[in-house]
Amino acid sequence: MRIQTETSRSIAKRDPALVMRLSRLGSFHQSRLSFMRILTRRMTRESWTFSRPVFEFDDKGVGHAVYCAHTPDRTYSLIAFGHDLPAEQRSDRVIATAWDSTFTMFDGVPIAADIARLRQNIPLQEAGRVSETELSVSRANRSVRLWDHVMLRLAAGTQPDLKEVDKVGYLMRTTAVYGSGKLGAADHEMIADRPECAAPFQIEMLSVFLTRTYVRDLVQHVANLKGGAAAATLDPDIARSLGIGNSTGLGMAPFLINHPMLFNNWIAAREQAIAIVRNLPTAKKAEANMFRGLLERSLTSADIWHSAHEGQTEKLKKLRSDLSKLADHAAQADLQAAHPWDRLYQWAEATLGEDAQECLASLLLEPYGALVDGLSDQMSDRNTQAFRIDGTMRVGELRPILERAYGWALDIDWSGQEQCARAWYVSAEKLEPRLGERFEEPIAPYEQPLAPGRDAAALYDALKTQDGEASLAGFLLTHPEHRHSVRRAQIVAVAPYAEIRDNTISSDLIPIDMLRCKLSFFGATHFDPRSDRWVRICMFGNAPYPEDLQSVQSDDWSYPPATRART
Repeated sequence: MRIQTETSRSIAKRDPALVMRLSRLGSFHQSRLSFMRILTRRMTRESWTFSRPVFEFDDKGVGHAVYCAHTPDRTYSLIAFGHDLPAEQRSDRVIATAWDSTFTMFDGVPIAADIARLRQNIPLQEAGRVSETELSVSRANRSVRLWDHVMLRLAAGTQPDLKEVDKVGYLMRTTAVYGSGKLGAADHEMIADRPECAAPFQIEMLSVFLTRTYVRDLVQHVANLKGGAAAATLDPDIARSLGIGNSTGLGMAPFLINHPMLFNNWIAAREQAIAIVRNLPTAKKAEANMFRGLLERSLTSADIWHSAHEGQTEKLKKLRSDLSKLADHAAQADLQAAHPWDRLYQWAEATLGEDAQECLASLLLEPYGALVDGLSDQMSDRNTQAFRIDGTMRVGELRPILERAYGWALDIDWSGQEQCARAWYVSAEKLEPRLGERFEEPIAPYEQPLAPGRDAAALYDALKTQDGEASLAGFLLTHPEHRHSVRRAQIVAVAPYAEIRDNTISSDLIPIDMLRCKLSFFGATHFDPRSDRWVRICMFGNAPYPEDLQSVQSDDWSYPPATRART
């Protein structure tokens, strides 16, 4: 354990060698810097207003609606189409061709002609086409069990069972939210200079936020038509507890590898925030009380977090146990003593597992929005030009960069089958990333460059015979196969959190670690893996609805009330 004097104490950001391992990345939790919370803070701060100019559905939920978000400068509109989907066609797989609801985020306010055009395309999703006035395209399926439970209870004049609500946590789950040029939609660069789009994925988060409102309104509408005058109105507290589910598979995993500078900016902002708080010399009583209160609510969240996945079940047992230990320790600790947050973190690092450590790291930020929220401005990658290789760099300059960033990979015997057992490729049918078994399937010729560790080791070996004073430009003229590895090494030299420091093609790879990492930055909670390759989550659970934004005084909605009954 580090020993420092009170006068010399200065906590740096955590070492990338610690943070960028997959087991830790796969233990991240939402935080103040998650994209959903960045959005809701902006909507509240800027007093966005909302309207629903169109809502036309029958008793089966077939029809369409328009939900408008009015910012200080412009309007965005979610156009939602409801469908009567037979049970046998309901699937969360990317190969599905029909859904319960389909959506697009429209730039402005649509007129009748826009809706008529989009009605012919949005329900088709990949088989349809949209224009630059559309900013995202998405779809969702009902969680049939909970949808029917809530709808029938309301129609009969009673409220749904909270235990049933907690088992699922959402009435619909999205199976894709596509943006940035997908299917012909506007490229992100067209809107990147808008203030509300400065942080990552804000249009996609707004789409999900409005989709949640649509789902609440639709289940109430169907219940009202079925129950008539006897129908009950969904209790606001139960409605608040419901989020939007999401099913995410391997298609998301390569994003973190393919966007190294953007990934670095996400991690660096979070690590800077953690360092800022750990360096605080004291904590006010109100700050300590806020931390303890949110820790108690984190215990509630862990208790109502369910999963049937064996690995996740074990992680949850460990997390619940560790959070209880943390709560006991925090209750006795003097959080107003010198450097309380660093002392608490060091205790956790020595005592708790990675999942609880990362939960604590997120909790440490909560009392200090004024100090850390501004870091969200640094989380996008505003360099519109591709990172250019510096060909003037000498071979001798690159070698130590490789040793620092990829030392873990240089120690691996890449000739062993277990170290390169997998291969990433793109399916011809859906143009989606897939992960196959290299020695069992004929996929090696189609492999994507998603094994930076292996490729960095190959580059390092190739450089051993080169003159240290030789330029990389000369080396790459005769060894062009290493261009992508040279580029990545030069990126990680200036962006230390750009690279996952683990083998992404080994036999023991757990791809859902990559999924959870990215989804935690979205602000997702209650990760529920269905295999090692896809996971269900909840988004905007406990968040305010549009009409509640101005009455909510705090930004802690992602933590369920501590008074909520635990199951």
